Amino acid sequence: MSINRTADRIRSGERVGGDEALELYRRAPTALLGRLADGVRARKHPDRIVTYIIDRNVNYTNVCVARCTFCAFYRPVGSSEGYVLGFDEVFRKIDETIAVGGVQLLLQGGHNPDLPLAWYEDLFRAVKDRYPAFKLHALSPPEVIHLSRLSQLPVPAVIARLMAAGLDSIPGGGAEILVDRVRAILHCDGKATADEWLDVMRHAHRAGLRTTATMMYGTVETDEERLEHLLRLRALQDETGGFTAFITWSYQPDHTELAGCEATGIEYLRTLAIARIVLDNFDNLQASWVTQGGKVGQLSLAYGANDMGSVMIEENVVRAAGASYCMDEAEIVRNIEDAGFAARRRNMHYEILGDPIFREREVPRMLELATARVAGDNTTPEELRFYPARSRSGKQERLQDGRIAGLQDGK
Repeated sequence: MSINRTADRIRSGERVGGDEALELYRRAPTALLGRLADGVRARKHPDRIVTYIIDRNVNYTNVCVARCTFCAFYRPVGSSEGYVLGFDEVFRKIDETIAVGGVQLLLQGGHNPDLPLAWYEDLFRAVKDRYPAFKLHALSPPEVIHLSRLSQLPVPAVIARLMAAGLDSIPGGGAEILVDRVRAILHCDGKATADEWLDVMRHAHRAGLRTTATMMYGTVETDEERLEHLLRLRALQDETGGFTAFITWSYQPDHTELAGCEATGIEYLRTLAIARIVLDNFDNLQASWVTQGGKVGQLSLAYGANDMGSVMIEENVVRAAGASYCMDEAEIVRNIEDAGFAARRRNMHYEILGDPIFREREVPRMLELATARVAGDNTTPEELRFYPARSRSGKQERLQDGRIAGLQDGK
């Protein structure tokens, strides 16, 4: 198999197969991979516009029963470090997001057995009542599956109820590597098998939702399994056309049970480039500056990325594993323009919203990403007592909260 022959086919716009892609990934010079990926990007985006979104990444709870070995963020049920955000806390975060030009909340969290489907519905409705135009990009496929199991409702019914409550789109988290051998080793097959993850996205697309797709690489998978992941995403995109973008990032090992080493920046660029080449039916690829830093994020624009992702404002999951990069809108725009592109704000559907906000009005500089809560804040939201808990500790907490509320009401 000739790398040069495969490269010529890519330049002419032909689709590459799995064996060809694997050979490129393993043997092609990094510079060649970059040129090929940049050529694909240029065909799809000849206007040399690089987009970004101003939204906030809010993790509504860190309590999780999945116990994935690569995750440093989760806390077990009953942990003194576990939290659930109150509705008022979410509203405050939305107010802060809107103040800097934000249009959306990326809402994801742990698989908390004490948060029933009704809690999510009530939260979504409350958000939409207060902020009708604000978008909810919420609940990754494993979270949808978790709610399906809790409610004993099929996935399409859960999606329909969430949409009725205000869900606008679904993020691609929880994909890791879509190969069950890998998922079993990482202890994430229980939250979603590869087929289950893909099936949630299939149902979401059929219901009219757009979603993103992701890949976390660098744990225990082989090169072949990384390519299998990409090919499975490509096949579903052929079927539904519902993915708006693809995002890949390297596993962050610090403070995790799995431990290990992080992949290099070169490996990230090669992985991004091969994704651009293989995912020929995905219009958009995001740069993962939140795990790679601003400079590699900028270099990503020469390796297939056409989007700098989110300003984020807040981040908790990657930070728990040791990465704490921060770029506000001004710095994202500077990186885009220094790379020779024009920077434009977008929404989740990749519709252009306009020029940078900070050039239209004064926006406070953001030098550090916010967190879900101030360290040591273990307060329990008052509204939790209105929802039934499933865990023993959750039931005891609700019972105690109910007694306290009764005493305060003079009962």
